[in-house]
Amino acid sequence: MTLDEVRASFPVLERVAYLNAGTFGPLARGTVEAMRARHQLDLDLGRAGAWYRDETAALRGDARPRLAALLGVDPANIALTQSTSDGCQIVALGLGLKAHDEIVTTDSEHFGLIGALHASGARVVVTSPSPDVIAAAVGRHTRLLALSAVLWTTGEMLPLRDLKEETGLPVLVDGAQSVGAIEVDAEPFDFYTVSGQKWLCGPDTTGALYVREPEALAVARPSFLSQQSYTPDGAFDPQPGAARFDSGWIPPPSLSGLVAAVDAAPEWRFTRTFEVAERCRQLLAERFDVVTGPEHAGLVAFRPEREPAQVVERLAERGVVVREIPGTGLVRVSCGYWTSDGDLERLLDAL
Repeated sequence: MTLDEVRASFPVLERVAYLNAGTFGPLARGTVEAMRARHQLDLDLGRAGAWYRDETAALRGDARPRLAALLGVDPANIALTQSTSDGCQIVALGLGLKAHDEIVTTDSEHFGLIGALHASGARVVVTSPSPDVIAAAVGRHTRLLALSAVLWTTGEMLPLRDLKEETGLPVLVDGAQSVGAIEVDAEPFDFYTVSGQKWLCGPDTTGALYVREPEALAVARPSFLSQQSYTPDGAFDPQPGAARFDSGWIPPPSLSGLVAAVDAAPEWRFTRTFEVAERCRQLLAERFDVVTGPEHAGLVAFRPEREPAQVVERLAERGVVVREIPGTGLVRVSCGYWTSDGDLERLLDAL
């Protein structure tokens, strides 16, 4: 599949320079067609009966190994969730942490992660995203490192494997900005979240959670899908493996769309994403203060000459879609494998 063929599959690219996959990836025709076909089945046949139950189970069965392959892990260790925030909550609550326990994180994390950490009841220790500072913040009460593989603010990639080896602690990885943008090996980590609607270009309310040792994490947020059987008082036997953490109902059309989106991504996507993001970084650096370094994923952040919100609005008027990172003074550009040199030229011209 060529770049031109890829771009032709995303109708939005015919109209705008879409540089916002860090929030929502563009939807491809094949993804929407798969969703539409599933909606048509529901419309024609209804949403009840053995066929519907079996079809939905099959769709979940199709999605799980595809998401596992993206992480380089066994499908049995994958839970299907509705977002990365979902996955963070499942882990933070399932660890059963107390007020004297500590979680180390950084001041550059998304609320989808830090909100769940706060709700865990443990003390949250916040540091800068410097690896040395993170490691130095670990103490005798630290029970978890909770960090992004790629910071949503700048695109910086943290050396998570090194931190895992140095501290020996369990690590919860927020993979919202990594899965689909860079090649991922989640096996060394304890927990790794996946967002379906960002770099995977899937539908809303789709995602996953990798759990290395499912039996060691409590099911703190059970759904009907978490159990094999249950008693009248609510006691239940969990599903085997990480399926016990399946967070709830994902609409079958969304599952169909997610499978289609994952299958459609070209083999060269990671190389292309890095190359086009690096080109974007270099072009912006000729005129602006770019805070993203040379080791990055698909995100490039810079300080504009005007208020970021105003810049984002002006760019949108000129057919260039980017976003502001609130409270940082930064504008963030998301470069995916579908991004063309023409998109970057349009961005620079509009700026």
